Amino acid sequence: MSTHEFENLDWEFDEGSGIGRITLDRPDALNALSTPLCEEVVEAFEAFAELDDEADGVAVRAVVVSGAGRAFSAGADVNEFAEGRTVPFDVYEAASGFEAPVVAKIDGYCLGGGLVIALDCDFRFASDRSEFGLPEVGLGILASGGGIRKLAAAVGPDRARELAVTGERFSAERAGADGLLTGRCPADELDDRVESFVGTVAAQPPLAVRATLDLAAFGQADDGARLYERRLDRRLRRSADHEAAVDAFLDDEAGEPSFEGR
Repeated sequence: MSTHEFENLDWEFDEGSGIGRITLDRPDALNALSTPLCEEVVEAFEAFAELDDEADGVAVRAVVVSGAGRAFSAGADVNEFAEGRTVPFDVYEAASGFEAPVVAKIDGYCLGGGLVIALDCDFRFASDRSEFGLPEVGLGILASGGGIRKLAAAVGPDRARELAVTGERFSAERAGADGLLTGRCPADELDDRVESFVGTVAAQPPLAVRATLDLAAFGQADDGARLYERRLDRRLRRSADHEAAVDAFLDDEAGEPSFEGR
């Protein structure tokens, strides 16, 4: 078993099975996506890519991404919004740009940017107690990183629009019914369910698996949509509505924010 030292996540690789693991490890903050955590997620996938580069063939057969504690990830660290920082976009491309299958193991909150990272994964398994949503609209911003487009690809444009404009949180049962999940099970069965799946995938010819994933994702790439989303995102993050929403989120005594469309 190989490991790398990170401050905000755990990284390990089993040479025998070819299975890697990334565990987001800010449990006290519900694995909120701080800048340091996001940077380490990118570095963690780069470390797996280096294993492939150094191997005679394919080293990494699959990667499992999970979260420590009560959440996969509750999304962006709103404290950083107040400091004028945003979630680095690279984190949303780390899993989707990785060649080997990436599996999200979700147990608990999977919200905002956390849901976007899960959508970046090729497969998603969740416990029955998990909870999903894109709450960004309540902060006056977009679910960036392609969140709305990726959710639309998973559950259909009508349902994605509904979830994005209401900020509704929804259960694992509904996520499964919407087509968001590969599998759903009780929390005490989640480990076995994921291990069975990744073991099966890791045993397949890796080049054929990677080619299959690449072909499946071929029609989803749209550079124009990504650029347009980033322009909208920058505009919204400079708005007074976003500033008011963040202030209210961070100050329990501030009361409900007033949105004026500016």
